[in-house]
Amino acid sequence: MQPKISVCIPAYNRAEVLPELLDTIFSQDFDDFEIVICEDRSPQRTQISEVVSRYSIIRPRLIRYFENEQNLGYDGNLRNLIEKSQGEYCLFMGNDDLMCEGALAKVAATLNRHPNIGVLLRSYAAFDGLPGNIVQTFRYFDRELFFPAGVETISTIYRRSVVIPGMVIHRQAALQWTTNRFDGILLYQLYLVANILVDMNAVYLPDVIVLYRNGGVPDFGNSAAEQGKFQPKEQTPESSVHFMQGMLDIALYVEQSRNVAIFKPILRDIANYSYPILAIQAKKPLGVFLKYGWSLARLGLARYPLFHIWLIAILVLGTQRVDHLIVWIKKRLGHTPSIGNVYRGEAR
Repeated sequence: MQPKISVCIPAYNRAEVLPELLDTIFSQDFDDFEIVICEDRSPQRTQISEVVSRYSIIRPRLIRYFENEQNLGYDGNLRNLIEKSQGEYCLFMGNDDLMCEGALAKVAATLNRHPNIGVLLRSYAAFDGLPGNIVQTFRYFDRELFFPAGVETISTIYRRSVVIPGMVIHRQAALQWTTNRFDGILLYQLYLVANILVDMNAVYLPDVIVLYRNGGVPDFGNSAAEQGKFQPKEQTPESSVHFMQGMLDIALYVEQSRNVAIFKPILRDIANYSYPILAIQAKKPLGVFLKYGWSLARLGLARYPLFHIWLIAILVLGTQRVDHLIVWIKKRLGHTPSIGNVYRGEAR
């Protein structure tokens, strides 16, 4: 019998924190799921395999574990997970993140309440050190919302699907759009989201269902597709620009190939919320940071005033003060403020 949800875990190193993730999945009060792990030929393959073996003894047949013959990279391994899954929906988890209590039951109930759902957008929280040390919550709206298929929905869901943990997509719909065209960008999920939501609906779940671990060292740039674009263990200004260029390239490609006018609204949404994009390189020397900001501006973000406001805020106030202000505003509102003309779907 086909499980409702496949919990998909791309595994590359970080074997020491994988047990914490599996503990949170094993403790779910929901039975209609499987765990699919694809190990991407990392130096810690043996350690990851040993962790999976220990947990497979506890719940036989719950985990389906695969070892890639070659390093596929982030995008290729996401595609691999979708192909090997058997569930109606795929829910992705980074192998160093955690699942909240009752998460799978909440996801399944939300999917069942709405018709023809292709993507579920979730809320998540970021923590430092211990899971109880929540430093920021990412709740985009204040209630459950239904988003009918089309341009407006894609424009809202697109950027908010960059962070992978807890993201849910319809597996068969994703399989229809299989491609390696954008391998090496680290945003295969955005290509899928944009294509799926041309024809299928989305739903937003306001409950925090996953915890994102801050401070993880990026480990991209090892696969053939990623080499020269990303540098293992470091986020360089060049890799950040490549990442943003990829986000826009995917949007433009889907606009042209599916005849949906999504590029401009997505570009505007990215610019309006461009503080994290800028802040990630703000600790570099001033000249390097300004050159980075200029590179982003040339991608089209300079057309929108808020991009310039965020850049000036970083230069004048610094990221620490801006971070504190953003967290304070989110706590006061209970969710992320809507900036610009953000489509909010329908309350049902």
